[in-house]
Amino acid sequence: MGGFAQTVTGRIAAAELGRTLMHEHILCDLRAPGERIPPSPEPITMENRFEVDYFQNRVAENMFLDDDAAADLDLKHYAAAGGGTIVELTIGGMAPQPERLAALSRATGVNIVLGAGWYTQAYLPPELGAMDEDALQTEIEAQVLHGAWGTQIRCGIIGEIGCSWPITPTERRILSAAAKAQRATGAALTIHPGRHEDAPAEIADIVMAAGGDPERTIIGHMDRTVFDRDRLLALLARGFVLEWDFFGIETSQYWMAGVDLDLPTDYMRLDLIRTLIDRGYLGQIALSHDICTRTRLLANGGHGYGHLIAHVAPLARRRGFSASELDQLLVKTPARLLSFLS
Repeated sequence: MGGFAQTVTGRIAAAELGRTLMHEHILCDLRAPGERIPPSPEPITMENRFEVDYFQNRVAENMFLDDDAAADLDLKHYAAAGGGTIVELTIGGMAPQPERLAALSRATGVNIVLGAGWYTQAYLPPELGAMDEDALQTEIEAQVLHGAWGTQIRCGIIGEIGCSWPITPTERRILSAAAKAQRATGAALTIHPGRHEDAPAEIADIVMAAGGDPERTIIGHMDRTVFDRDRLLALLARGFVLEWDFFGIETSQYWMAGVDLDLPTDYMRLDLIRTLIDRGYLGQIALSHDICTRTRLLANGGHGYGHLIAHVAPLARRRGFSASELDQLLVKTPARLLSFLS
């Protein structure tokens, strides 16, 4: 855990990050860019709370996080549960707000690490389609080295770089540029794969062709993407870090239209991760919740950012995970990935 991590309030020693969530959103907007000011958003009420949560992306009011008080409550609860750091992956296209994140970090004591780059095609500004790979790489590097989104706040990780299925030409250029920026800056790279079981392997090929480092590259959303263990083992054998980041989503019903799959429960996630640890891949697994909707926050009756520490960790202990294994998953692997060595 040598080196420093780059947070929204400045550099800290990576060893000071503590328990870390590797894939979250605190302030974000996942509404379609053309639908971000609806004339009369449907409110979330006690009567529709379950329906809104069960179909998370069908109510516009649920699709953006923009309440400082709700964020403050949840971050303080996370800190009280023993949390130290949250990696906030709201990037270009999702309305990143670095200065508000810095204020929340100072108010709550939770370290926040900001992501660089851009999300999936549907969220990209039109001008990115005209940028070549070199220009995209230069911009990502500037977000890490100088400041992001019109501020002097520097990103501490690249991503979540957005990939659709099939991956679009612009997304491919951004991913390749991100892998090259990873090599140039020393930042870790984290990726949102398309919703197809072949997507992670294609992403791995693009990253390696661009000279990216698989040991510092995280492929997220395994919970909804790859269920075949041979495919998982093949990715791990290439050195990539795989992330299960739907912890707290305890419904098998996946809300994305056109995707037919059953989501696992937290117990099922732990059982699969246990198998991979037993195969020798403890250091290549990351965990998180990917909170990006209002109904998952404490203020709206959700599990909040503290769920992994307060609830999942005790479940894991009962299922045979040792204290040192949990320390690796929640502390040491995040510290390794978030470390800059120079």
